[in-house]
Amino acid sequence: MSKDDGTVFVFNKTKQTFLAYRVNIADSILTRLIGLLGRRSLASDSGLWIFPSRGIHTLGMLFDIDVVFLDKDLKVVALREMVRPFSITGLYFNAESVLELCAHTIFKSRTEVGDELLLSRLDDLQQMQVDLPAEAAKVER
Repeated sequence: MSKDDGTVFVFNKTKQTFLAYRVNIADSILTRLIGLLGRRSLASDSGLWIFPSRGIHTLGMLFDIDVVFLDKDLKVVALREMVRPFSITGLYFNAESVLELCAHTIFKSRTEVGDELLLSRLDDLQQMQVDLPAEAAKVER
């Protein structure tokens, strides 16, 4: 999937659960540098997909986040829950990208190391073979 499609949703194919419906893509030097800086919070259905990345920092951020590290096949290689502001994660050399998500997302979605994720444009939700929760149906296209 191309990483220049704007907003994507994140679906855990292994657990059949959604992690987020509105994830912005940070795939340029500028968007990766800015990340989530300047936000006061992160909505429970949103996040940021940083590509490429093997580790992140939360310097200057004002809220906790969950972090999911993904390999080139979008398989979860590491998880960090409740990463506090002004923290630095370790580097995961088998990671190619990182998802920054609302705190508690990992727990709520039951995501574990080894799970396979799907990141795709919102338009592709209709083609998926899963029952969508009510929140997904309300997502603006």
